[in-house]
Amino acid sequence: MENNRDEQRRQWWQRNAGKFQKKPSMTRRKAGHDYRGHYVYMITVVTAGRRDVLGTLCSPDASHSIAWVKATPLGEAVKRHWHEIPLHHPHVKVLRSQLMPDHFHGIIHVTKQTEVHLGAIIQSFKKACSFAAHEMSIATPLWENDYNDLILSSRNQLSNMMNYVHDNPRRLWMKRNHSDFFRVRKTVEAGGEQVEALGNVFLLDFPLRAAVQCSRKLTAEQIEERVEHFLTLAKRGVVLVSPAISPGERRVMQAAQEAHCKVIKIVDNGFTPLSKPRGEDFDACARGDLLLISPFEHRNQTTSLTEQICYHLNTLAAALATME
Repeated sequence: MENNRDEQRRQWWQRNAGKFQKKPSMTRRKAGHDYRGHYVYMITVVTAGRRDVLGTLCSPDASHSIAWVKATPLGEAVKRHWHEIPLHHPHVKVLRSQLMPDHFHGIIHVTKQTEVHLGAIIQSFKKACSFAAHEMSIATPLWENDYNDLILSSRNQLSNMMNYVHDNPRRLWMKRNHSDFFRVRKTVEAGGEQVEALGNVFLLDFPLRAAVQCSRKLTAEQIEERVEHFLTLAKRGVVLVSPAISPGERRVMQAAQEAHCKVIKIVDNGFTPLSKPRGEDFDACARGDLLLISPFEHRNQTTSLTEQICYHLNTLAAALATME
């Protein structure tokens, strides 16, 4: 029976191999990193087209104190295949996972140096899930190409991401049930001081944030290198924080918003009760991808951006950063 199932799996993958990127997991990784080494990773895989085929987000109830995800049969298969990874790769330890309606988070520990690339491990997991989808007559490909990995290099990062993964359903429920991303908040604590805020204040709870600071002396080529660096971080779940003062900083933050990444912008003027973001900021705010904060109260008059104000904004950005 088991041999027959394996043969069915092999034949199906031969017929459908063209639908999947051949080796997405070996590319677009962190340059110079040894993906066969002893590390801890947070992995994220996303369903193709962001289809809600893995589960249903449920509100808190008598049995659940916080929002939770009820897995579909396919979602149960995804969870099972994730926890079976150590059966196929004994050097891998599964630390935590969280199924979401349209994506999956998992934290694993590669316990020793190995000949197996991380990408091969994730690809075999994705293929097993895709075969389960095929058996359930669910349209394939199941997953988007490639996957996101975040290297957790410290105990603090691991602890933060363990909590982040566990808290994912609650944050999604809050996002779906809070239409107040456009409500001005006059007293929000950020970076050790009280600020005014407009947008998704939950970005302040994200465990990984990086300050974007670029010297005015950077060449156009160097700026594009910084853009690529920060976009790589942002696409792995890091929130970018910056007052976007220099041309390089503005370019990075613009590119991040165009890629629908999550950003915190620090501005030099507060907000009126009816303030609304403009242009691209409006759309980013509606998606929950943007938080605007200001350490200053609103003023009607336009003032010049002094060295002292720039220093204050950059200092606040640095205080909000949780990683280098």
